[in-house]
Amino acid sequence: MMQIEGTITTRHECAGCIAASLKPDNLRSMTTTAEGDRVITKITGTQARSVIASVDDYLMNLAIAEDANERCSAAE
Repeated sequence: MMQIEGTITTRHECAGCIAASLKPDNLRSMTTTAEGDRVITKITGTQARSVIASVDDYLMNLAIAEDANERCSAAE
């Protein structure tokens, strides 16, 4: 069986807030951590289509988390 692994790393002013926003939506095949100004998400799977779908969902959740974080920062 093929094992697919990938890492998505993005930079954010408040990486901890973004990572915390993403964690509840992670699947069992995903881990998200904040390290400094970076959010690091590792995705694994055995089927390419499932991994692609997971990445697609993650990117949508990331966009929403970034938008929500902007609103929180603006309100402070």
